[in-house]
Amino acid sequence: MQWILQQFEDTQKLADALDRLGISYSWHKVVPFVGELMPEPQVNDPLAVVMFGSYTLWRYAETKGLYPGVFRIAPFVHEKPWQSFMLNGPNAVFLTVSEIEAKLPSDSNHWFVRPVADSKELAGNVKSAADIHETARMVMSLDASEIPNGSLRPDTLMMLTEPVSILKEWRIWIVNNKVVTYSLYKEGSRVTYRHEIDEDALEFAQSLIGLNEGYSPAYVMDICRTEEGLRLLETNCINAAGFYAADLTKLAAAIDGIA
Repeated sequence: MQWILQQFEDTQKLADALDRLGISYSWHKVVPFVGELMPEPQVNDPLAVVMFGSYTLWRYAETKGLYPGVFRIAPFVHEKPWQSFMLNGPNAVFLTVSEIEAKLPSDSNHWFVRPVADSKELAGNVKSAADIHETARMVMSLDASEIPNGSLRPDTLMMLTEPVSILKEWRIWIVNNKVVTYSLYKEGSRVTYRHEIDEDALEFAQSLIGLNEGYSPAYVMDICRTEEGLRLLETNCINAAGFYAADLTKLAAAIDGIA
């Protein structure tokens, strides 16, 4: 597998793991708004290339016909096998950015908000209704030509749910329907990265994978523990998700050997 990396702190950690495995890679910068790479990579076999860095690399991979390139995933909220396990999934509100001003109440409520697609346009977070309205107004005030690729647009579909108290949050890396590695990344309100996971949480994750084996050859799943039990938070593109305290040697080996 040919590895193409965009320079970030996390991808440097991945490069260190590739070094330990004796796997070669090349470094590249992404030309803003254009999506080309500098320097242009010399691709040996377009059907054996993987890219790690920003989510926008998918455009380059798709244009050049690289496989697996970037493992794009469908919006997790539409995956029926998972819907009953999602955090607040059954009570979610779905609005495009252009609909927020008219349809989201301007009150003192707070919402967990994120784009439905795994597009990295906005990180999922709890925001006040006022802040969400302000963000929507800013987007709507721009001409389409003024909005950079990868930013919120009027037609971006957003998911809004009531905030829930979360006790622990884990990220799990999945390749070929198997958990390869994992990391705790939040405990209560405190961000903390440790290479650990509760046994029942690991079993919960593996059960979710089994319910939806055709989802993607490789992806990231975030799960959490609430007072009501374990829940699915979201899924993310494995090529652009933070590594936290994952075992990157295991992850790199699994990706390099993917069929």
